[in-house]
Amino acid sequence: MKIKLSLIAAAMAFTAGAAMAQTQGVTKNELVIGSIQDLSGPLAGFGKQVRLGMMLRVDEANEQDGVGGRKVKLLVEDSGYDPRRAVLAAQKLVNQDKIFAMVAHIGTAQNMAAMPVQFQKNVVNFFPVTAAREMYEPFHKLKYSFAATYFDQMRQSVPILIKEKGAKQICAMYQDDEFGLEVFRGAEAGLKDAGLQFAEVTTYKRGATDFSSQMQKLASSNCDFVVMGTIIRETIGGVATARRLGFNPTFIGSSASYTDLIHKLGGAPMNGFYATMTVQHPYLDEAAQNIRFWANKYKTKFNEDPTVFSVYGYNAVDAYLRAAEKAGANLTTETFIKAMDTMKLPSDMFGSPEMTFSATKRLGSNISRMSQIQDGRWKVVSDYPKAK
Repeated sequence: MKIKLSLIAAAMAFTAGAAMAQTQGVTKNELVIGSIQDLSGPLAGFGKQVRLGMMLRVDEANEQDGVGGRKVKLLVEDSGYDPRRAVLAAQKLVNQDKIFAMVAHIGTAQNMAAMPVQFQKNVVNFFPVTAAREMYEPFHKLKYSFAATYFDQMRQSVPILIKEKGAKQICAMYQDDEFGLEVFRGAEAGLKDAGLQFAEVTTYKRGATDFSSQMQKLASSNCDFVVMGTIIRETIGGVATARRLGFNPTFIGSSASYTDLIHKLGGAPMNGFYATMTVQHPYLDEAAQNIRFWANKYKTKFNEDPTVFSVYGYNAVDAYLRAAEKAGANLTTETFIKAMDTMKLPSDMFGSPEMTFSATKRLGSNISRMSQIQDGRWKVVSDYPKAK
């Protein structure tokens, strides 16, 4: 009898322990979520903007009594865009702060480093701010991603723009690493689908600042369309160099170059540049009243203009709270997953595509559209293709 009672007690203790582990970060009155941003490294500007966007949505939720009566608490750690620091930040958030979920963590390598720490404690990785396929592949029940991959962005958009421009000599310049290759391979796949191929390709090493040889090579090949596997500095440097050479093809980049810094830092030479994107940049004088209201609310609260990264942070929290609300009063990792696996997120005021998830589908949408810099600001110039 003593042995039987001991076994029963042990089983009850194990069950209680498992329940506590599963529901860490959730109490009757509070829901604790975490995020890791670059607040001191090369992407500190973006990381700060994501954080402020998240804070705005959390504050809005708490003004409306939180989620199911629970106030939302947001904890943010700095990775400095260093994967090793991301691991330490994840360990603190997961093991010490006991977060319920990781939301909008920025950076591919940083997410890859942190996810094992989270998954060991059954903590969801929700809507990371990166367009890498690893954010939803290989399948893991704790992964949820919103960003169409660089590969899919270019595969879909490049052939459309080539046809629109009637381009004949298709070329590419990309960063010689996995990011640049992902952009290049997506464009290459799109060309293959259209029965086309690249006429000339050139690369550069990460950190390069001089693009004269690359642009001279493309100009000498009479390229009239150039795919850019570039981010910010390289986009500005590459396009500005081409303009100085009198070389003016159609340039298109991925969402990695869809930022207001391109036209703010690059000036007039950036006019005409295309980039793939989903949510539109929230200008303070935007024609759409609801976006203008949101942008000015952000400006009033934080005393700085919002950016597309502010929207990424805001939307990630918004989607997370919708799912948590749908999960109901008994909020656990399993009930959250069950809610997400039947979730349909509608398009929002910023133009995000509709997103759906299932027990086997962890990427909300794989489609993107295009914007172009016109008169020093981004303007949406295409709609979404049909999802595949």
